[in-house]
Amino acid sequence: MSSRVAVMGSGSWGTAFALVLSDAGQQVSMWARRPEVAEAITHQHRNPDYFPDIELPDSVVAATDPHAAMEGAEFVVMAVPSQTLRRNLETWAIPTDAVIVSLAKGIELGTGLRVSEIIEQVADIEPDRVAVVTGPNLAREIAERQPSGSVVASTSLATAERLQAICHTPRFRAYTNTDVVGCELGGATKNVIALAVGMAVGLGLGANATATVITRGLAESSRLGLALGADPYTFSGLAGLGDLVATCSSPLSRNRTFGEQLGRGHSVAEIAASTRQVAEGVKSCASILDLARRADVEMPIVEAVKTVIDGTETPPQMIASLMARSAKPERY
Repeated sequence: MSSRVAVMGSGSWGTAFALVLSDAGQQVSMWARRPEVAEAITHQHRNPDYFPDIELPDSVVAATDPHAAMEGAEFVVMAVPSQTLRRNLETWAIPTDAVIVSLAKGIELGTGLRVSEIIEQVADIEPDRVAVVTGPNLAREIAERQPSGSVVASTSLATAERLQAICHTPRFRAYTNTDVVGCELGGATKNVIALAVGMAVGLGLGANATATVITRGLAESSRLGLALGADPYTFSGLAGLGDLVATCSSPLSRNRTFGEQLGRGHSVAEIAASTRQVAEGVKSCASILDLARRADVEMPIVEAVKTVIDGTETPPQMIASLMARSAKPERY
């Protein structure tokens, strides 16, 4: 039977996931901040800001009133950036008994909370009503219905299976996982590693350099996850290695693209002003580093990226600093 799903946000990933849900037979109501976007989604079946060339199904509509968008929803999908989620949740009344699903991949500044933890705290709901979607989720490819695998995770296997059932399609293969900690940490840290890879590409460095950053970045993510109670096997799956490879390798990745622009000499402010897309790693690098320091975990790539974002080092200096680190065993 069809479920009613609210997608709170009309960005690229929210729109792509709304399309997936519709293809799986669900009735989807999106929340869009701007009236012209809501109008275009509902009546023109297009999102003019992100996918003007992709037709959205009739079963996807949009509203500017968040409460109207969520009315009667069995699943409420949070498709807003991690750093703005708290203030949105503080003004939204989530339908009773609805499962809240996060699409965001970040760690909150100041608190060090993962997105599921923000949802549980602000919405005051139990963890078994919260789920996350992660993995290699390049929105353009998913909106084009290219084959893709993803992970739907919840501490409750029953909740993960419910979410799997409403979004699994012939083109979007969803796997369940109960390791929410590992899935969220993998999704957040890969954005920072992608910034480093992008900087290497922007500097004109080759495959050896980028492969080294990707591999050592995975080691950093796994170390942090292990220290915080995650299942180490999660990092070898779609939520870990899969997401990392896609985000670091594709020009469709906003974090890698942001990093490339940094490597070519542009400032953080210049790049941010040139796009409406949010590169989560730009802000999350600070919160991930704080999380790592609290757990006494060394994350040299994340720390190096933060120096560039802060303006204390240039990308060439960052690469030189990483290469100058003392020699260590690979399993360090």
